[in-house]
Amino acid sequence: MPIHHARSLAFSLVFIFYVLGPLTTSGQTSSSSGGASNVTVTIPQSVTQNGYTGSVPLRQPTPGVLSISFLEAIDRGLKQNLGLLLSEDNTISARGEKWKELSNLLPNVMAKGQENVQQTSLSALGLRIPGFPRVVGPFNYLDVRAFLNQSVFNWNYIQKERAAAQSVKAAEFSYKDARELVVLVTGNAYLQAIAGAARVETAEAQVQTAQTLFTRSSDQLKAGVVPAIDALRAQVELQSRQQQLIAARNEFAKQKLALARIIGLALGQEFVLSDKAPYDMLIPPTLEEGLRRAYASRSDYQAALAQTRAAEFSRRAATAERYPSFDLEGDYGDIGVNPGNSNGTFHVAGTLTVPIFQGGKVHADTLEAEATLRQARARLEDLRGQIDNDVRTVLLDLNAAADQVQVARSTVDLAEQTLTQAQDRFSAGVSDNLEVVQAQESVASAHEAYISSLYAHNLAKVELARALGNAEQGVKQYLKGK
Repeated sequence: MPIHHARSLAFSLVFIFYVLGPLTTSGQTSSSSGGASNVTVTIPQSVTQNGYTGSVPLRQPTPGVLSISFLEAIDRGLKQNLGLLLSEDNTISARGEKWKELSNLLPNVMAKGQENVQQTSLSALGLRIPGFPRVVGPFNYLDVRAFLNQSVFNWNYIQKERAAAQSVKAAEFSYKDARELVVLVTGNAYLQAIAGAARVETAEAQVQTAQTLFTRSSDQLKAGVVPAIDALRAQVELQSRQQQLIAARNEFAKQKLALARIIGLALGQEFVLSDKAPYDMLIPPTLEEGLRRAYASRSDYQAALAQTRAAEFSRRAATAERYPSFDLEGDYGDIGVNPGNSNGTFHVAGTLTVPIFQGGKVHADTLEAEATLRQARARLEDLRGQIDNDVRTVLLDLNAAADQVQVARSTVDLAEQTLTQAQDRFSAGVSDNLEVVQAQESVASAHEAYISSLYAHNLAKVELARALGNAEQGVKQYLKGK
């Protein structure tokens, strides 16, 4: 296989190296190895558990064959991905909870009208007066009235509303983090499909090379120049490459199905991938700058901070159940036999409630709130440590992968030279085709090592964007090595 052709295939694969790598639904890690490279990716359980590998598909397919670019796939994922839609609904639910808590602090006004027809037994009430009837009525009256209830001071309600407001902020940050996950998952699926297409092209080229070797060996066998084992060896190599081509095509078809599921294409929609990307080096930020940006920008960290503040307010709300509260209530209306014969009446009352003993309920609520707060603080500190680990790890991976790319490039050149010499020796009759087959295997292994090193380098780019908290914009920037 010529060097320039092999490199073009490798560069066509480079786009797969900007996201998380192969997603798996049955385990925590996935790996890709070849030659000197071994890339292991830890897949968050939230990706599969929260629906990020699914979507709400469009109802009707678009006529013809769609041509979908990388950015268009991300845009579709940000509209149709199930995980993002569920996260958006969680935000709406949090806002509803906030309004529920706020309603306890706002005035509650209602109007009520009633027409009463009544007959009363005086004897049943113990009134037995000579000359008075035992039963009075029936008689009727009309009562139209507006009621007002207002909590003037209730520290418990105030703290619950503040906790709900922080929960809304946490949900909004979680939604932003969900968008970044959608970018990574969608990009991963798109780039895996590109990788599948490139592997199909590579397998086809290897089949053609093996076919050429088999044809030449067969012709030489008929001419009595080589033994039968050379033809058999070339035939085994050809069939092996044909099997790899069948597997590559099947895998590519499944990768396109996975992409369609993630971005919500209509069922049965035909589409092709239009984007490829060049390879560019990236100068990473310093460790100090990376950590500063991560703590300031990562949405999951901001969400954890808001959840901790919400837990603190909930703890104060539980303690405030012991405090007195003051409420105001009143009503004003018109009462009489009919609207033309009625009188206005009103009622105003202020109520001071002082809790004395509630059977241990306040103590129980306080313990539960305290436990929730401690858990939130522990998760926040754990996430802070995880962010530090993420940034340090990805900077190490980025530097190491850049060195691997350089070594892998040299290995490809050497393997191509070895193959050329082996083919020349076989054509000249100096050696059998065993050297050619072995050289072909070396070339395939060298290209796989080169692809893996490119994968590791560009995967580190995307992990860096994720670690710094700007995956949605960072992927676009890092495509150009910025």
